[in-house]
Amino acid sequence: MGRLFGTDGVRGLANESLSPELAMRVAGAAAQVLSRGKKRAVAVVGRDPRASGEMLEAAVTAGLTSAGVDVLSVGVLPTPAVAYLTGLYDACFGVMISASHNPMPDNGIKIFAAGGHKLDDAVEQRIEAQITDGVTVRPTGAGIGRVRGDYTVEGTHERYVEHLLESTGQDLSGLTVVVDCAHGAAAEVAPQVYREAGATVIAINAEPTGLNINDGCGSTHLDAVRRAVREHGADLGIALDGDADRCLAVDAAGEVVDGDAIMAVLALAMRESGELVGDTLVATVMSNLGLHIAMRAAGISMVTAAVGDRYVLEELRRGGYSLGGEQSGHVVFPRYGTTGDGVLTGLRLMARMAQTRRTLAELASVMTTVPQVLVNVPVSDKAAVAAAPEVREAVAEAERMLGETGRVLLRPSGTEQLVRVMVEATDPEQAHQLADDLAKRVAAV
Repeated sequence: MGRLFGTDGVRGLANESLSPELAMRVAGAAAQVLSRGKKRAVAVVGRDPRASGEMLEAAVTAGLTSAGVDVLSVGVLPTPAVAYLTGLYDACFGVMISASHNPMPDNGIKIFAAGGHKLDDAVEQRIEAQITDGVTVRPTGAGIGRVRGDYTVEGTHERYVEHLLESTGQDLSGLTVVVDCAHGAAAEVAPQVYREAGATVIAINAEPTGLNINDGCGSTHLDAVRRAVREHGADLGIALDGDADRCLAVDAAGEVVDGDAIMAVLALAMRESGELVGDTLVATVMSNLGLHIAMRAAGISMVTAAVGDRYVLEELRRGGYSLGGEQSGHVVFPRYGTTGDGVLTGLRLMARMAQTRRTLAELASVMTTVPQVLVNVPVSDKAAVAAAPEVREAVAEAERMLGETGRVLLRPSGTEQLVRVMVEATDPEQAHQLADDLAKRVAAV
């Protein structure tokens, strides 16, 4: 068996590479690893609304209960809600069934440790080892786990809404927002939160059928929210993905405000309010050079993590910092959550607009994006190619050519046999030329 866990859990084509049998084995192995020492372990289980989630939830529940773990079934909720509830209910761990921004035929299994924290690599490796080599323990009689549904776990939706509203006391009256819910897990929660905070809300793509999640909408397809913002004369648009752990925005003119620009706005806001611990922002290696320049000019330090919000979280926890995220829209506020939360990010962004009485375009202008070119190069052995001396020499040569005017990043994909070549340069033509040259060098290895 190859490595199951990617950058964010186990993903695959539902009922093929991610079969019910595999889901049951992953859940059973997670139960063995994460509930050791507990007499009666409890796990929170939630899902997004894609059709295969019903099947996989049944398999996960079977895997957990057959290992003696009680299941708190919270139904369709965003990933950050499941993480939050895992901590709130003092569960041993949590399971979210979702493929995030992936299309409907895919699905995935995300596992949270106690407190709602992402698993580290070592724990994931232990779960994989348990699947392949571990001894399966199956209790009988009263030792079998029970499913505790909404009749015992009441108000999970409302508790999460209250939790989000407590993150800011700012009245959003006067703001009109278009929310693209991606026909996903936040189709009810996101509009409700923003309305209760005082905003006028226009919800689009908020009618999940199980088959339409992320289908031409949400944070990976921004045309719909851009169009709706202009049509309704809204102040901004918020685009979530299928499980609402990420958020991108558009301003009143329909211009995209990505995760880097959102972090720039929020970092300045939090420094002003005294919330930005150490005057430091945590971002990934993929964040635009423009973010680094803007933060340096504002006197804010940056810590750089590997790609994936789990690595951002590790740096946040290591340094005790209060804000971090990714260009893709995963933004983490450790005070309020243990993972990226798109609904919360949108709420905080609107709070800043209401507080300053400035437009999103004005706030986002603190950062100027440096032209960035990304080329994905298919290879047979991504690790070997990325480490090849001739590739390293080509990267060093490109860095010498750019000097202080840009940067080069070359990294293996976390889930595919690809090497990603990224070049940033103040001169767009130079960025394209260097990226193409590097891609050819990588492909030739």
